[in-house]
Amino acid sequence: MTVILGLTGGIASGKSTVSRYLNEFGFPVVDADIIAREVVEPGTIGLQQIIATFSEAVLKADGHLNRQYLGRIVFGQSKELAKLTKITAPLIRETITKRLQLLKEKKASLIVLDVPLMFETGYDKLTDVTLLVEIPKELQLQRLMRRDQLTYTAALARINTQWPLAKKRALADVVIDNSGTVAQTKQQMLDFLKQNHFV
Repeated sequence: MTVILGLTGGIASGKSTVSRYLNEFGFPVVDADIIAREVVEPGTIGLQQIIATFSEAVLKADGHLNRQYLGRIVFGQSKELAKLTKITAPLIRETITKRLQLLKEKKASLIVLDVPLMFETGYDKLTDVTLLVEIPKELQLQRLMRRDQLTYTAALARINTQWPLAKKRALADVVIDNSGTVAQTKQQMLDFLKQNHFV
C-alpha cells in the first residue's frame, strides 16, 4: 500500500532539507513549489491567463514570467492575490493529483507531497500522514532575512501571511524540530522512517 506523506513547514523552516533527505532514500517527491513554476511556463494556459489578467508587463524579455514584478503587484493586495490564486490553484491541484496517481500506479511505498501551505490550502486531505518541520520564530526570521535578503519588517510580513505555528502543530501528525544541526534533523527523520517501517 502506498502512503502519502504530506510535508510542510513555515517559510525558511528547512522543509527543503527534509524533502531532499527523503528523496535520498529513493522516495519520490511531488513538490508544489516546482509545480507552481511549471504551470506558468511559457506556452502554458496558466501564463496565458496571467497575461490576460495582469497584462504583458508581467513578462520578462525572454517571455518567462517576471515573478518579482508579479509578486510586487499581489503581495499585500488581497484582491490581486485572489485573482492570481484563482488562475494557478486549480492548475497546481490538477497536476499534483495526476502525479500522485501515477506514482501510486508505480507502487511507490512512500510518496512525499511537499506543500508549504499544506493545511491552509487543504492538501492535507490528499495525505495519509502529515509532517511539520518547525523552528522558533526568531530563528525563522533570521534565516529568511539572510536567505532572501529581506529587512526584519519584510520577513515578518511574509511569515505573518502563513498560519501560526501552533495551529499547524495541532494539525500535524508528526513534528520535526529543525532548530538544531542538520545531523539532528536527519536523525529525527530516520527515526520516523524506521518506526513506520519505511526503511
